[in-house]
Amino acid sequence: MKSGIVGLKQVGKTTIFNILTGAQTDTGAAGRRDTHVGVAAIPDERVTRLSELYQPHKTIYATAEYLDYPGVEPSELKEPTFLAGLRAVDALLHVVRAFQSPAVPHPAGSVDVKRDIGNMELEMIFSDLFQIERRLERLEKDLKKIKSKDLEAENALLLRFKECLEGERPLRELELDAEEERRVRGFTFLSQKPLLHVVNMDEEDARDLGSVVERFGLAELAGRPKVVVAGVCGRIEEELCRLSPEEAREFMTDMGIAESGMARLLRENYRLLGLLSFFTVGEDEVRAWTVPRGTAAQRAAGTIHSDLEKGFIRAEVAACADLLAHGSLPALKDKGLLHLEGKDYVLRDGDIMHVRFNV
Repeated sequence: MKSGIVGLKQVGKTTIFNILTGAQTDTGAAGRRDTHVGVAAIPDERVTRLSELYQPHKTIYATAEYLDYPGVEPSELKEPTFLAGLRAVDALLHVVRAFQSPAVPHPAGSVDVKRDIGNMELEMIFSDLFQIERRLERLEKDLKKIKSKDLEAENALLLRFKECLEGERPLRELELDAEEERRVRGFTFLSQKPLLHVVNMDEEDARDLGSVVERFGLAELAGRPKVVVAGVCGRIEEELCRLSPEEAREFMTDMGIAESGMARLLRENYRLLGLLSFFTVGEDEVRAWTVPRGTAAQRAAGTIHSDLEKGFIRAEVAACADLLAHGSLPALKDKGLLHLEGKDYVLRDGDIMHVRFNV
């Protein structure tokens, strides 16, 4: 799953990309047009504790891929090339500036979180509307030539989308059934993508990251489907990256910060994408695997290896919390907490799974 990091110039977007992925990309590059790509490990205490239990040769956390798009001027939000580039990702992280800096002027002339969020959303809505209107024109011509239930269904669905967008509502607010989701998947509509607004705050506001919604009047926005608003302080997160784990904990205690903003940001993005983690454990490796929520056991086995999916027989499944509480899979079996499941078993977040297979 890919997430695209977008925003205006001078908002700290590439700084946040560097912190998430461990990259060392130049944050001061003027006029860049390339997109940076990086991978971030998802912090997960369960993986850490499983690793402590098994002492494996390798510990592998779930990962997420991030694309850092070039920052834009307010006028460039409308550019087709900018908007088209965003269609390649599964979710968007929109970095919004809330910090003041006389040395780094805001490209819109003033800092206004609500305005910048609204402008980005509107441009995505207008882009989708333009795409739908063009497709509807083509459908109208096709339906005059041939009767097709498939084209009629697509036309009706796109008319429903058009009405939503003309009311300046993003498509992610519409409830779609599985068939409707399948029908429009190829359009990759921007306003249908899950959206995480990352409010980059001043250092003195670091203790108030949890109240970012109330502070900037974003309650109505944060309550929308597939939208999350999170506060971070890029400058403090940069400082934390330079410290040892012990120094970082002491620094956060002194600052009154309970948790790294980046750790929270990674988890929120993971949840927003509709993903879950299941685990495989052993002396060789403890590993988190990523699948969409609702994935059945046989399909999930294929993420480990295609042979496991092809030759799937049964899955031995236990809850991570039970394993950590009782210390071993044999102990769980004795207590009836390790159970056999078939190919249609739907995995839950935190399941431990061992696949029985035959190829």
